[in-house]
Amino acid sequence: MPLDLLCLDADDTLWHNMRHFDAAERAFVAMMAPFAAEGVTRERLEAMESANLRLYGYGAKSFTLSMIETATELCGDSLTRETVAAMLAAGRDLLSHPVELLDGVDETIEALADRVRLVLVTKGDLLHQEAKLAASGLGELFHGVEIVSDKTPDTFVRLFTRYGVAPDRAGMAGDSIRSDIAPVLAAGGWAAFLPPELSWSHERAAVPSEHPRFTQLDRFAELPGWLDRIG
Repeated sequence: MPLDLLCLDADDTLWHNMRHFDAAERAFVAMMAPFAAEGVTRERLEAMESANLRLYGYGAKSFTLSMIETATELCGDSLTRETVAAMLAAGRDLLSHPVELLDGVDETIEALADRVRLVLVTKGDLLHQEAKLAASGLGELFHGVEIVSDKTPDTFVRLFTRYGVAPDRAGMAGDSIRSDIAPVLAAGGWAAFLPPELSWSHERAAVPSEHPRFTQLDRFAELPGWLDRIG
């Protein structure tokens, strides 16, 4: 039975994202080098990010605040205005970098839009995600855009209801087991996992390789074939 609705993640599924956060984190580690070893800095930053998710959500602004809070802990009274300015500059770079589509996305997504309703389902800062979608040139191919604070099974249940589709006629493709794959499977839908080049530890989880509605693909361009197999 073919799918009536295909949800697509945005960051690191349609366009590069983590490579920019990785560059910002490496810059932050260099700033903190006089005060802490690299491993300590990364561990403290990761813990701060996780703790701040419930307050600030996902995205570049949350990451920037987490850098500043981590630096306050590591540097104490030695934290300078120049270092704070450098962290803010790194945050602005995250908000202004060019949108680079992953290989095969542009032509593949056009082919997908001809055969199934597409909905973008992404986490992060509303304004930033809207700006990236506009810069991508893909906006007109989507039947709907859902920018959410988190992706849970309830998120997908509500989404399927909103678009009037049964769970077994809906699917999700994305790069995160925790956010894209596990919740849509729990909601009764199909899932295609596209392993990312880089991933945030918070998004990692066990791959449900034995689940009957789960598939792992090597490339975005394989999605039409996945739809064929489901159909």
